[in-house]
Amino acid sequence: MAPNRPTIRDVARQAGVSHQTVSRVINGSEDVLPETRAMVEAAIEDLGYHPSAIARSMARGSTHTLAIISPNLTDYTFASVIEGAEVEARQHGYFVMSSSASDPQAFRELVDELVGHGRVDGLIVINPYADERYKLIPRDFPLVFVGARSHDEKICSISLDDERVAYEATRHLISLGHTQIALVTGPMTEDCSQDRTGGYRRALSEAGIPFNKSIVFEGDWSASSGQAALVALLEHGLPPTAVFAQNDRMAMGVLHAARDANLQVPQQLSVIGVDDMPLSSYFDPPLTTMRQDMPQIGQEAIRMLMSIIQKKNVDLQGIKFPAQLVIRQSTGKGGGSSSG
Repeated sequence: MAPNRPTIRDVARQAGVSHQTVSRVINGSEDVLPETRAMVEAAIEDLGYHPSAIARSMARGSTHTLAIISPNLTDYTFASVIEGAEVEARQHGYFVMSSSASDPQAFRELVDELVGHGRVDGLIVINPYADERYKLIPRDFPLVFVGARSHDEKICSISLDDERVAYEATRHLISLGHTQIALVTGPMTEDCSQDRTGGYRRALSEAGIPFNKSIVFEGDWSASSGQAALVALLEHGLPPTAVFAQNDRMAMGVLHAARDANLQVPQQLSVIGVDDMPLSSYFDPPLTTMRQDMPQIGQEAIRMLMSIIQKKNVDLQGIKFPAQLVIRQSTGKGGGSSSG
């Protein structure tokens, strides 16, 4: 069997001091005589003692751990935010703990465990929902919302400029001559779906194109809901010349339904999405989309959270990131009807 790991009391015994003195040396206290510090450090080296990072953090009143809570850990955009956040957190000497909470009750329990028990120094909440989850977090706890409005001007938030993203996507289709532009939204309980719908409507209004709710379909971010949207439009005799899907997965479903209906893309139907997922350029045809830099959003969220933890002035309480139009082969000139 492997020998027991040396403890702080073993170090104290070898150095001939109290374990409290060893603790002060480990935590960098200046209230230790130089010769005593030298004896303790020598004993630590001789014994191969490695102090517990958790114990050291608790002694210093800090865990050097941050938590990220998201609805799930598999969604591409959520995972990209977390990846960017973890990279940035390491630069600041912090560890990131990622957890998921799919509903308010699970969120409440997770906050109680992480925040209430002092397990983390700060919290990033990836919350797309138009709800009041921020009220479940203590007011004085370092917090940054990502992906949606916090609905509280005193809480810092970072998100994609969803209204502008949808506006520019719709303007692209309008610039190609399309006037019959269908919309496939995400769940309308989510902030970004509401904002993207607002951007779509603003672009139509500025172009003098009436808003037609009969060609608006509420999806759930899945490819199957995008497919169902186009199928429903065709079955009801409402064939659009273009579709703006509020994410790439739903756009992929639209492309699949178009192929099944023998509609040529982009000759008979133009399709644009949002995200620029890694596979978007490999769709058939390659997808025109609005590229968002989710890792950068994660990085900025950590930087903002670190400023809050370090009690620096945080002036930017509602940062919104732009997206870039990436034109590929799924959009083309509109002819006014799906028959080309």
